[in-house]
Amino acid sequence: MASAEERACCVVSLHGPPDPPGQPRSCSGVTLSRQPGLVLCHAAIFAPFLRHGPDAWAAARCLQPDALQPGLRLLVLHPEAGSLHQQEARLLALVPCGPFQRALAQAFGQAEQWRFGGEGAGDDGRALHWFAWLRVPGLDTPGGGWTAWASTGCLRKGEGLVACGSPFGALCPDLFLNTLSRGVVSNLAGEENALVLTDARCLPGTEGGGAFQPSPTGPRLVAIIAASFCWKGAEWVGLTLLCSLAAILRSSADLLAAAGVAVPPVPAGVAAIGAGSGQDPLRWAALVECGATWGSGVLLGPRLLLTCRHVVEAGDTIHVMPAPAPGRAATILEGRVVFATQESSPFDVAVVELEESVMGFVPPCPADSFRPGEEVMVVGFGALGRACGPSVTAGVLSAVVAVAGHPVMLQTTCAVHGGSSGGPLVSSRSGCLLGIVASNTRDTSAGSTYPHLNFCIPVTVLQPLLTRYRRTGHPSAFAGLNRAGEGVRAVWRLQQHLGPPSKL
Repeated sequence: MASAEERACCVVSLHGPPDPPGQPRSCSGVTLSRQPGLVLCHAAIFAPFLRHGPDAWAAARCLQPDALQPGLRLLVLHPEAGSLHQQEARLLALVPCGPFQRALAQAFGQAEQWRFGGEGAGDDGRALHWFAWLRVPGLDTPGGGWTAWASTGCLRKGEGLVACGSPFGALCPDLFLNTLSRGVVSNLAGEENALVLTDARCLPGTEGGGAFQPSPTGPRLVAIIAASFCWKGAEWVGLTLLCSLAAILRSSADLLAAAGVAVPPVPAGVAAIGAGSGQDPLRWAALVECGATWGSGVLLGPRLLLTCRHVVEAGDTIHVMPAPAPGRAATILEGRVVFATQESSPFDVAVVELEESVMGFVPPCPADSFRPGEEVMVVGFGALGRACGPSVTAGVLSAVVAVAGHPVMLQTTCAVHGGSSGGPLVSSRSGCLLGIVASNTRDTSAGSTYPHLNFCIPVTVLQPLLTRYRRTGHPSAFAGLNRAGEGVRAVWRLQQHLGPPSKL
């Protein structure tokens, strides 16, 4: 039996003018209303058929159907009673989402060479904040209402999401129609969270599909998939870009009113479910900047921070920005390195003392054991830096590598990006600190970074040394990290065989 998410989603295909024949285009879509039948999808599939070319995306207001070449045919493929049905559709308008566009400018700096779509995508991104409203008379259902939805304003980082879209659009719908993917809210930006990033894994063609927030009363549609892939320079970030449905509805208010469509009021927010420990891993993460280098760190006390050696090895003044408490502005504190491992050490670790205390800080509870396969989260300032605060990605603890019975390396499937080094690895079940991120994997022969294969230093390696340092106040407490045996060195040497360390 199809889930509520699958029943709400569909595929939109666009067939070009018959003379000369146009190449069909397709993407995913969401059925928002059954009375009248309305489908929302991403507007990028219309790009080849704009009368005035890509410059039309610079318009500040919606584009009417006459902005497109004549003779286009729109079809919507949707599931109904266990089978697939195809309906004719007509375009109401293409609409830009202003709040999403402003959030894109806030989150993604032009100097950082962000791209969205497949690795070889030629789209210049001008259509990224545009969406298409379709009228589908064949979906009209007496007494039919709107798909249950909610505002992204109620979302918080780390909360679960379900994405639903059709990989490759109209290709093989019997196999790919309305595929589900689970993830978490990785980051948020803009007015009432107009922009959402999730680590739910989506593929090209899912653009226009929906992202749903689970709730006790059933899933609620909160956002539309805008881009399945995100690239920062040559690095695949492994996150999916979403646009708030509420932001699209606000931007489309005049169009819908002119079409006689009554949009139901914004429903009450759904309370997010916190971690079982009651602790907040977002408050443990901090942005660490040292000269031109930046990365993440994990706060272990009001003035004690752990990060990676390569983040602070430039030797310049260290600036630390802890994740602010809700409703408070971010503060930047200075710090000094009291210990850093030698370059020959297999453990890439630095200990930083802050000049001032972080107010109201609740330290993490360190884990004393690890369970391969358990659900975990990584928190850090990877990819987006300070633009939107720390990001969260989820996965499983894929391997625990031990030497002489003692864990010396943790591997996870969380997406880890440039800037994540030194951030905390946390158990989703217990909320305990498992370790710190050291690196992801880069294949220099292929020029590819693999964010879902990464390496972390277990907290059990560090905890006895931290206890001794707190007791003595002497940096020599950490000297043992430089004297690791050959077995430990051999484990971490594998990472170096894959090529030079990634730019974490």
